[in-house]
Amino acid sequence: MDSPFIYDKYVTGKNFIGRKNDCQVMANLISQGEHIVLSSPPKTGKKSLIQQTLFNMRMSGNNFRIGQFSALNVRTTEDFIIRFGSAVLRMCASTPAEFSALIGKHLERTHMVFDPKRFSENDEVISLNWEADDEDIKAIVDLPYRIAMERGTRHLMIIEEFQNLSFIGDGYHFFRLMEEVMRNRKEAGQTLFSFIFMGSMVNAMKEIFFTHRHFYRVTEQFRMQDPDEREITDHVTKGFLTSGKVIDKELLLGVCRLFKNHLWYINHFVSICDAKSKGYIMEPVLIEALGCIMAIHQPRFIAMMDSLTTHQVNLLHAVIDGHVRFSSSDVIRRYSLNSSANVKRVKDALMKKEILAFDDNDEPAFLDPLFEYWVRHDYFEQKNV
Repeated sequence: MDSPFIYDKYVTGKNFIGRKNDCQVMANLISQGEHIVLSSPPKTGKKSLIQQTLFNMRMSGNNFRIGQFSALNVRTTEDFIIRFGSAVLRMCASTPAEFSALIGKHLERTHMVFDPKRFSENDEVISLNWEADDEDIKAIVDLPYRIAMERGTRHLMIIEEFQNLSFIGDGYHFFRLMEEVMRNRKEAGQTLFSFIFMGSMVNAMKEIFFTHRHFYRVTEQFRMQDPDEREITDHVTKGFLTSGKVIDKELLLGVCRLFKNHLWYINHFVSICDAKSKGYIMEPVLIEALGCIMAIHQPRFIAMMDSLTTHQVNLLHAVIDGHVRFSSSDVIRRYSLNSSANVKRVKDALMKKEILAFDDNDEPAFLDPLFEYWVRHDYFEQKNV
């Protein structure tokens, strides 16, 4: 029987919990031809939100084509052109003849070609016959706009792990070229094509879009709302009922607060509870399940801590102890942070490693709730908290 607690893939329909308003807002942005930036830590529901939004739009009669690729392993301009161009062309073509015709029509003055041999050997839809230049980059970014206009149909391109495009040579020069194309199309009032830039490295995405202000006024920053505790507990309660099991609501609320409403962790956790119980689910089952999920993730957490310097570990200790003003003389002395200048360097390092994020008031938050729990209870051994 299929488990009601899904954590190995994105979810839609009855398994999609909360965020109904987010779906409506995102659908409105897509319908208006806006480009969307969606960043949040890994496994927090970005893909589920997008897929549920697109499902809702289709059910409402919207017609559109979708392309998608991950920039996880994109490190060069050639990588981007091949991956992005292939995703664009596969939105609207499927045969070698169709691929060749589209490239010949829309990319005729570039170094991009259709190579039948490379297509048959590597499934490579677009190839380069020379080193790519800036005009090639602009031409390939402009390609989905041209195809959408030609066909009069809305097109949407989803780029996962967008922050990794900063690894392309001079990454920020690459972003400026992309932005130039997007700005020109926006100013021309062309709204049949939209990007969704997804990123799971929150601080890296913030650096691109806020610190360096790339794509300023060309994209819309989308902030997902946290699922409501009531919706999560209802979902888990109904899931347990399908297998004839019952759990106390207060225990479920404790689970939500431990994982800070992180649905991926919660679904994984309660699926373990489901497998280990019969009938009424008591607290000992939850404690055993917590031990199981900690055993799975502990090697990763240990590796994260081993990668930190002593000063970085000390600042994490200060965060765990509830401090927020790390440059105060008392905190610097108590946690051996040396100086306020060193505090800034340490904070920047922890942000680059995607361990902490800082809000507008410069107050810290762990990006991974289970890692925070492990650091507090296992690493710093605060058992009474």
